[in-house]
Amino acid sequence: QVQMVESGGGSVQAGGSLRLSCTASGRTFRRSVMGWFRQAPGKEREFVAAISWSTSTNYAESVKGRFTISRDYAKNTVYLQMNSLKPEDTAVYYCNSRVDELNYWGQGTQVTVSS
Repeated sequence: QVQMVESGGGSVQAGGSLRLSCTASGRTFRRSVMGWFRQAPGKEREFVAAISWSTSTNYAESVKGRFTISRDYAKNTVYLQMNSLKPEDTAVYYCNSRVDELNYWGQGTQVTVSS
């Protein structure tokens, strides 16, 4: 069982920045693929970014060049640095861990971007 605790959400004006953090419990962090997803009101959950155990990264087209995912193995933590935020980035952001063919989710953190 992997438990994840997210933090760093909040409200910001368009053009601003936020950094989300997600700390995972357990010993599987090192070999897990960590990712961020988001869900806006009335919409399905969508992929935002992912980082593998080898730190290769993948991003949704809508956030490329603005968001950066990284991980700290010493802290069992994955980060999502979000710059140049837009109102359409408003959503609940969820941390995801994929390991041993299982998916684990955080509780979500709200990000609100005002114009």
